[in-house]
Amino acid sequence: MTAHIINGKEIVAAYRAQIKEQTEALRSRGVQPGLAVIIVGDDPASHVYVRNKAKACEAAGMHSEVYKLPENTPEGEVLDLIGKLNEDAGIHGILVQSPLPGHISEERVVEAIAVEKDVDCFHPVNVGNLMIGKPGPSPCTPAGVIEILKKIGVDIAGKHAVVVGRSNIVGKPMAMLLLREHATVTVCHSRTPDLAAITRQADILVAAVGQARMIKREHVKPGAVVIDVGINRLPDGKLAGDVDFDDVLETASYITPVPGCVGPMTITILLRNTLEAAQQAAGAQVNA
Repeated sequence: MTAHIINGKEIVAAYRAQIKEQTEALRSRGVQPGLAVIIVGDDPASHVYVRNKAKACEAAGMHSEVYKLPENTPEGEVLDLIGKLNEDAGIHGILVQSPLPGHISEERVVEAIAVEKDVDCFHPVNVGNLMIGKPGPSPCTPAGVIEILKKIGVDIAGKHAVVVGRSNIVGKPMAMLLLREHATVTVCHSRTPDLAAITRQADILVAAVGQARMIKREHVKPGAVVIDVGINRLPDGKLAGDVDFDDVLETASYITPVPGCVGPMTITILLRNTLEAAQQAAGAQVNA
């Protein structure tokens, strides 16, 4: 058995076409969704991500603003900029690119963003809403994974999903979204003994651990759906996921390539969240 390689480009193109159509409908009512991205410092990978986000915004018909700040920018200046963007009616989503320099508190930055403009779903209020099932923005990468699973026809309900990784950005919210879809969920991490014994039970295996090619054939149950969230730069400059793609290819039923699937889908959900924030703001304006 050779796994079906999930066609991320096809899924993303169809999804973004819908977003563009809805954006045009909103613009016809006089509201253009706007996303502001703040990047502090010169991390090369972060600058690539930010460029990709800006291009995706513009292609969807959204307004995009990018604020590139020097590495030594004081935390107070970043917080002041967020405060101004919170008050800007033309901006519906605010995103601060990670990682931040050591002298800036990520916690204070995240909490400064208006809850309704937190399109990354990092604000404690939105994280709490996610936990208890209240409406709010979806965390971009985990929500992208759910959409990929649905697009390839996976019925998540009743499946055993194993998430490798427990970060606040992917692992924990991934578990919550899978629970919301009625999966039985196990979360593994660096202190899980005999990892392969647990991952081999998974119908759906999500790798989000940040270690290149860590997940091998022995970690995968024959016929499992394998979603690779990891993106790691190898010494030769090439990119690799957390899954050893070639090793797992003959065991899984479906597998995502890296790069080209989860990454672009993450940006797509960011666009969706920005659009939905703009729609809510437009609704409030109409009802005012």
